[in-house]
Amino acid sequence: MPDRSPYLVSFDWLVTRLGSPGLSIVDGSWYLPAMGRDQHADFAENRIPGAVFFDQDDIVDPDSALPHALPPANVFAQKVGALGISQTDTIVVYDGPGFFSAPRVWWMFRYFGAENAYLLDGGFDAWRKAGQPVETGAPRPAPTKAFAAEAQPDQVASFEEMRRIVESGNRQIADARPAGRFNGEMPEPREGMRSGHMPGARNTPIPALAEDGKMKSPSALRAVFESAGIDLSKPVVTSCGSGVTAAAISFALASLGHTDLKLYDGSWSEWGARSDTPVETGEA
Repeated sequence: MPDRSPYLVSFDWLVTRLGSPGLSIVDGSWYLPAMGRDQHADFAENRIPGAVFFDQDDIVDPDSALPHALPPANVFAQKVGALGISQTDTIVVYDGPGFFSAPRVWWMFRYFGAENAYLLDGGFDAWRKAGQPVETGAPRPAPTKAFAAEAQPDQVASFEEMRRIVESGNRQIADARPAGRFNGEMPEPREGMRSGHMPGARNTPIPALAEDGKMKSPSALRAVFESAGIDLSKPVVTSCGSGVTAAAISFALASLGHTDLKLYDGSWSEWGARSDTPVETGEA
């Protein structure tokens, strides 16, 4: 078994390639209000040299009322091309803590056909602490590139498919939300939404997948999933609050070589907000 994910790059790997042609560095930071951080202000103040900011509240489906809804291919291509990124680039995504919102951006690039998308192991907070190069001042806009986006819809589960999954149990559901929200003991951050979980779902909070901003070893990840009741030999669909942190579970599973994998893009923002969906509380 490899000792690290094939989708991770180290600080040493990146620092020796800064400024290389065909390298796109992407700040994919996004934070919950309770985290007390402003991703826009953070990026404007400090960033990895040459990085561009991927706004997860803007690169979305403009016709969806759901937060962070996956955009159509043409919208993604226009927005990402304007950041100076091509689908053939080597794309390195990071966030502040290291393993929170960046996996969603990694997943989106992969979903739209960028095969050379990676995650920076450790994140920007640790990068700064380690004394690695940091760019300050106003970010420099990158020249626009063409991004040929090719969606892979088989990687996404729709609401109708989630209904069938819950009814049949033909695919395991891994939920990234904190245990209190999953169990129904804590309220959801979005007003008017029930807490709890989809029947049959298993709780895999993302803090269990990483330590100090770095993803755990493959053997440790296997133990986490097994403890949560996830059989790695069977199909999985990942979910969370709005589709962002679900991608962290997807990243971990992909790193273990799991291929029969979908992400429920609507996640709890869709399921929990409806009155016609079954919801369970307590531990799964």
